[in-house]
Amino acid sequence: MKSFFTCILLAVGILLAGFTNRPEMDSVVVALKSGNANLLSRYFDSRVDITLPERSDNYSRSQAEMILKDFFNNNGGVKNFELKHRGENNGANYVIGLLMTNNGRYRTTLFMKQKGDKQLLQEMRFQQE
Repeated sequence: MKSFFTCILLAVGILLAGFTNRPEMDSVVVALKSGNANLLSRYFDSRVDITLPERSDNYSRSQAEMILKDFFNNNGGVKNFELKHRGENNGANYVIGLLMTNNGRYRTTLFMKQKGDKQLLQEMRFQQE
């Protein structure tokens, strides 16, 4: 009986070790919920791909922050971000959710990749619903 519980505990420990903690992604989601482009920019890589309904390009960190500020302001501000799915693919973490602004709703996809000891935001896509 004792060896049975030991095996169960070992199996649970191995299973839990497979899950990675993604504090950066959680912070990005919080920043997106508040519509805070300045806070989001702390997690940008040196270049960020941003896809918006009216434009799409690869921007420097400071340009990307300004683009997002304009996007949030032009849509009357962010009301909320509802997380729908999160996952990992080839070492990159991603989040899919719904960004709700005062002027519309946007299906949002975020991609982050490990660079050194940090996860950095590489790509953001906003598609109007």
